[in-house]
Amino acid sequence: MTDAGPVTDAGPLTEVCPARGTAHFWPVDHLPELEFDPLLHRLLREEPIARIRLRFGEGEAWLATRYEDIKELTSDPRFSRELTVDRPVTSMTPHVVAPVGGIGRTDPPDHTRLRRLVAQAFNRRRVARLRVETEEIADRLVDAVLDQGPPAELTSALTGPLPEQVIGRLLGVPAGDLGLLQGWRAVILSSDHSLAESNGVKAEIAGYFRTLAEHRAAHPADDLFSELVAAHGAGALSRPELISLSVMIVLNALDQIRNQASTMVYTLLTHPGQLAWLREDRTRLPAAVEELLRFIPQRNGVGMPRIATEDVTVGGVTIRSGEAVYVSYLAANRDPTVFAGPDRLDLTRTDRPPNLAFGHGAHYCLGAALTRMQCEVVLGTLLDRLPGLRLAVPAAEIRWRRGTVNRGPETLPISW
Repeated sequence: MTDAGPVTDAGPLTEVCPARGTAHFWPVDHLPELEFDPLLHRLLREEPIARIRLRFGEGEAWLATRYEDIKELTSDPRFSRELTVDRPVTSMTPHVVAPVGGIGRTDPPDHTRLRRLVAQAFNRRRVARLRVETEEIADRLVDAVLDQGPPAELTSALTGPLPEQVIGRLLGVPAGDLGLLQGWRAVILSSDHSLAESNGVKAEIAGYFRTLAEHRAAHPADDLFSELVAAHGAGALSRPELISLSVMIVLNALDQIRNQASTMVYTLLTHPGQLAWLREDRTRLPAAVEELLRFIPQRNGVGMPRIATEDVTVGGVTIRSGEAVYVSYLAANRDPTVFAGPDRLDLTRTDRPPNLAFGHGAHYCLGAALTRMQCEVVLGTLLDRLPGLRLAVPAAEIRWRRGTVNRGPETLPISW
């Protein structure tokens, strides 16, 4: 099917596929601030299992948006991530972010083996031990902010460097190399760079981690990368798997936490009543982070697709063997049948079923506990150290990232 071209003022383009109904062309346009994607909002209420076509790739795919349908689909082993390899499924980027052979594009038993190798690094006990060190890093960064005096730019002062230092220590990436990794991150997690550009960066990343692996094999340290290198040496992990796991961990940690923590701060500062409620009692912070994770549309479009290995009926719709399907965790977190007033931020809500911000099923995000912890530390440190925290410019003047997979403020000027 040929590309339908740009979206006009009339709204998303649709075209009829006689065999499978209407396919919605979804360009995944840039959305300002906290605006929720209007197509996701509509499909969730009117067509929760829909056909879509994205800017790149070939053909069409299903899109699931309802909370219970997504939980069912992502728990069903009849949907395969591995079958997406070498298949040009319609997508929102000209390149596939997740590497071939990586944990994101494998099925059991390989997926189970890879996940087990890194799960210990991200379990709650290890994250709890890392919290003390994370709090010390946050305090040092805020000390520098206070020494400088207002105004300050939060993404460069705190929400960017904090996850850099935390993941650098956890994985064992030398501090001097973090800037290089950040540059690679900006290309890989972009929807604007070409396939050639992204492939070039992927080759550079692979070369970097190959060199680091050789060094760690000779000089092991007390870090996750050394553990993975040892697993490779013992035959439990191939060299491509070692590299892909390392790339996934670094890129997700650098990008996800920076954007989520920054957007959480912005959201609270633009919802003063909610912020005042949180200031009253710091023990409310974990529940507040869960509601922020549910409410904030932290990414553009969708993530990795799956391929049906046989005919499967979900939400009353039959997805045929060989067809691709995406899920939108953002839409699931706004499902009105699950969350009362889903489009409203409410830190006090009592109807709190688990949000799906980190996915569901076998591919649930390994770094969920680490991300939650760092977001809690960022917000808690700012509440304690900068009680007069506020935006330094009108909210409308905040610049937001464009052409990226993950959403967030490009800069966040603050004062106190």
